Amino acid sequence: MTIPQKPRQRWSLDFVSDALICGRRLRILTVINDFSRKNLLLVADTSLSGGRVARELTSLVERYGKPLMIVSDNGTEFTSHAILKWADEIKVKWHYIAPGKPQQNGFVKNFNGRLRDECLNETLFTSPRQSDKFWRTGGGTTIRYRQHSRLDGRTPDQVAR
Repeated sequence: MTIPQKPRQRWSLDFVSDALICGRRLRILTVINDFSRKNLLLVADTSLSGGRVARELTSLVERYGKPLMIVSDNGTEFTSHAILKWADEIKVKWHYIAPGKPQQNGFVKNFNGRLRDECLNETLFTSPRQSDKFWRTGGGTTIRYRQHSRLDGRTPDQVAR
């Protein structure tokens, strides 16, 4: 795949797993605009179904407009009936990376690595609600406002504008 040259050409999706203080699993859906490298969405919960992912994507499309393509791995949430129906109704092309080839989804994998290093490894959450509040109130600002060499030293927000 080529590198996107316009803002709404391609979004990348992935999940990051972590654990709450009590030991319960925490899953975080991340969505990246591949052109600007901007994180469009972080949603944390103990479980995220394909239907929930479709609802979150609908909200993103209403906010940013629809992309031409979405890239993800072929995990069960992304291959569910709800997602296939959503992509068909919205008329968005969905591209699944090859199994065992995470580098084919490099933009979101890079973001997820920084999310883990700079936020998840540094912060303990007691509940999914607390982690959502953390993101909404500016937690992880270093990761959101980091300058990228591939963006000529600009932040994702600067490129998005």
